[in-house]
Amino acid sequence: MTIDPAPSRTNRLEVAALAKSVPGPPALFRGLDLVVGAGELVAIIGESGVGKSTLLNILAGLDTADAGEVRVDGVALGPLDEAARTRVRRERIGFVFQAFHILPYLTLRQNVALPLALVSPDARAAGERADAMLDAVGLGMRGSGYARDLSGGELQRVAIARALVHRPALILADEPTGNLDPETAAKVLALFADAVREGGAAAVLVTHSDATAAIADRVLTLTAQGLVPRG
Repeated sequence: MTIDPAPSRTNRLEVAALAKSVPGPPALFRGLDLVVGAGELVAIIGESGVGKSTLLNILAGLDTADAGEVRVDGVALGPLDEAARTRVRRERIGFVFQAFHILPYLTLRQNVALPLALVSPDARAAGERADAMLDAVGLGMRGSGYARDLSGGELQRVAIARALVHRPALILADEPTGNLDPETAAKVLALFADAVREGGAAAVLVTHSDATAAIADRVLTLTAQGLVPRG
């Protein structure tokens, strides 16, 4: 598999002194620091309710922190308005979700090309790039097909291709294999890890599964005091 990285980018995630509270219980976390370099995959583990998905939403600019700073590819998210954060998400961030989120009324090629369609009017180039990404994940002959014809593992391969198609600086994955059987999950995770490293993106994966976290370069546990290395 060959996935070409984006030129002239730092592809780096930097988080400093992040804090987030929710109504009722104490703060989810505070004093959270994290740096993820280009081509590095970091897994964040923790039980349900500790704030893993909330943290991922903050990193994506979908939620705001109470304090601290998030920089994606050198861009600080905090000072941006919603329109500017949306542009950062479209241009610099890729997402892989547990539930796939492949649109059933679009072909696989159209699904993968969607991030490019949001930022460029060149439909032909987007289609060619989508075909290349489908080929990279082993689905090069399926671009004109639809989601109804794919297995869960194949759907997640399409989701990985879509997350990488616009050469993002940062890839965020939320329990990306939670709906897959263990054998299929292992294959998809290996593909995901290879794609991150070859593409040169920074990547953060949140999970409660030790098996999923095992593909990462580093594994951190989310606590109320921030992130700590898994012992």
